[in-house]
Amino acid sequence: MTEPNPAPAPIRVLIADDHPVFRDGLRGLVERSSDLLLAGEATTGVEAVALAASTNPAIVLMDIRMPEMTGIEATRRILERDPAVGILILTMSEDDESLFAAMRAGARGYLPKDADSDDLLVAIRAAALGEAIFGPSIARRMMAFFAAGPGATASPFPELTERELEILELIAAGRSNGEIAERLAIAAKTVRNHVANVFNKLQVADRSQAIVRAREAGLGTDGGRRDRG
Repeated sequence: MTEPNPAPAPIRVLIADDHPVFRDGLRGLVERSSDLLLAGEATTGVEAVALAASTNPAIVLMDIRMPEMTGIEATRRILERDPAVGILILTMSEDDESLFAAMRAGARGYLPKDADSDDLLVAIRAAALGEAIFGPSIARRMMAFFAAGPGATASPFPELTERELEILELIAAGRSNGEIAERLAIAAKTVRNHVANVFNKLQVADRSQAIVRAREAGLGTDGGRRDRG
């Protein structure tokens, strides 16, 4: 007599989102699904990285904008430790910069937070099998982006404003705060405030760390002379 095959192990899911109501909804979805198992919940990017290391999830449902560390940076760090983890970005931000930053970080999928529960379950199960998942509206934008040709580009740091990105590029080019203020015709205090915001958003401690991050992304290599119009 042939013994029945054992049931497959449930998919371990880590939820990373700082909004309690949305997190509660995701928890309920996971707990109602017999093939899913809640591995843990994180409310900050830093906590997501730590929990991913300690709970070994197969899938992480990751928000982009969280305290302490962005979801994109958390994605990058989680995958540096374990490239097999499938990370699905769930966000209300569907701009091209966030989308392609998530792809560069290694996310396996990118869905809007208002996606249907059934669609989200399909995405979780598909990502657990190694598939890439994108919502219909996002897939259309990806097609449009690639159809636009090689000239289309996305920001390597979507969490930064245009001004903050401009200042980061000048920092990477070795410009001092005073030189940046003169170059952009803004007050030195304004530059200091922007620099502090950049350090906070990139989760770097000082100028040297910011320069490393920026140059890894290809900023500052032209001496800060790029014309932004």
